[in-house]
Formats: sequence, structure tokens, C-alpha cells
Amino acid sequence: MRPAAATLKWGVERRLEFIEFRLFWEGGVNRADIIEMFDVSVPQASKDLTLYQERAPQNAIYDKSAKRYVAGPQFSPIFLKPDPDGYLSRLRSLAEGLADPSDSWIANPPETDIALTPRRKVEADVLKAVLQAVRENRSLEVYYQSMGSRRTDPMWRRITPHAFGYDGFRWHVRGYCHIDEKFKDFLLPRILGVRHMDVPGPGGDQDALWKKTFDIEIGPHPGLTPSQRAVVAKDYGMTNERAVLSVRYAMLFYVIKRLGLLGDASQQSPRAQHIVALNPNETERALRRADFEFGEVEQTPKKVGEA
Repeated sequence: MRPAAATLKWGVERRLEFIEFRLFWEGGVNRADIIEMFDVSVPQASKDLTLYQERAPQNAIYDKSAKRYVAGPQFSPIFLKPDPDGYLSRLRSLAEGLADPSDSWIANPPETDIALTPRRKVEADVLKAVLQAVRENRSLEVYYQSMGSRRTDPMWRRITPHAFGYDGFRWHVRGYCHIDEKFKDFLLPRILGVRHMDVPGPGGDQDALWKKTFDIEIGPHPGLTPSQRAVVAKDYGMTNERAVLSVRYAMLFYVIKRLGLLGDASQQSPRAQHIVALNPNETERALRRADFEFGEVEQTPKKVGEA
């Protein structure tokens, strides 16, 4: 626990963190903000602001004309660790309609748009049953629609799920397929029904592709100018134009695809593809190890035996 919050109750600390959030990201906060956000009384909101000033006397200065507290020139957060990713995640949730404005803590969000993708519908009963199976270490039958050539119609198949994965667009459950006798990915929207929980098959501790990781080394595209390479290195948190991403083998294809590293990225235009794999041969071997093959027709990797 932070020293400044060591003797505070959780609810109080939460409100002080909110005060600091508004001061840091939006420049100011007033009593009405606290009342509206936490449904507390006027005296309680006043007490919270007074307490905040006692704990951080240089951070909040009362602006009589604006009738609110504004961030002081010596502002230094003590209840909040400013996190740009966290703020942008809140902003994204607002823009996508996934969060209520009151839950985001953002009072005046900037105009924002998102490159949307069609939302995959997951049935609540399906997700609830899969979660229960994972939680209780049990198997269950799922009525699954495969996109493979062998099973073109939906069919019941027993799986023992143990983990979830997200590729940036779709959620899948990772589990042991009792029909194919191997660990596979099952897209949640393609599970059309669930039934009959039973004893489990092999669990996640036996899923080698989930347990083991591979290090993808990335760097700026060699075709970029020095200044462009420098900003790409900054953008991806590289040191000496190199960053290492430790990825589960089971998630490797999805990560490689999102990064645009399928095939030889160095042969692509640096204007469109800003990074390359610095260990491309090892990465290709890792993809093969993770049960992937390169499709001769589509010229893009296709997962072998994808459920």
C-alpha cells in the first residue's frame, strides 16, 4: 500500500484517487464531481477534498472563478500512477459503448472514433458453462460449428477447457478435444450449445504449446530513415532498435499476424510495415512447431487442424 494511503479505508482511498485522476488528466475537480460519481453527501465530498489537500497540499489549488480545485504547478500524484494505456483503454471503452461514462471517470472525453470490427456474439449460457468447466476442472460437450473441410456441419464434441485467448478481434477457449485427442482453440461464437459436464481429460498442465513460450525479436524496418527508425523504436519500447516479445506458442500465430510479420516483412513496403522480425528463421520454425503450415494458395499461414 502507498504510504499516503496506508491508514485510509478503501472507499476513501478510491475517492482520493478519483480526485487525483481528474486533477491530472482533466486539470480540475469540484465537489459535485465526487457527489455524482460516488453518490456521497455534500459534507462527505467536502471532507474528501479537505483530506486530499492535507495529504497532497501542493496538488490542488482552489480556483474561485471556476469554483473548482485545479492542479497546482508542483502537482505530483501520490494516489494515482498516471498510466496513458489505462486512460486510453477507458477512452476506447467509451467510444465502443462498452462502458458507462460514469464508470470511466472521464468527465469531458475528446471526440473519439474507433476502427470498429463486427462484434462476435457470444451466448451468455455458453460462456457461463465454459467458465464453470474451467473453474471446476471438468469436461463438457459443445455443439460446435467448425470451418474445416472435414466437419462442415455443427456437431457435439467433448472438450476440457482450461484457458481463454484473445487475438484482438475474437475470443476463443483453449482446451483438449476428446475427439481429435489434442489441445485446440475453439472460437466462443461458434459454440452453439453446451451440455453434459463430466470428468476431465488432460488439463492445461499438459498443454505444452500453452505452457511454453517463444521470444520474437522485433526491430524497425531496414528501409526506414534513421529518424523514422528512431520513432518506431520509441513507439515499440525498443532498446538499441530491438525489443523481445515473449509469446505462448499457442498464441504465436495470432501475435505474428497482428504484427504483420507473416512471411518476410523486410520485403514489404516500410511505409506500411514498420517493423520486422530480427529472428525470422527461428520464428518460422516456432510457427511450424506450434502446428502451423503455410498455405500455398492463399499465401498466408493457416492453422493446421483449427477447430
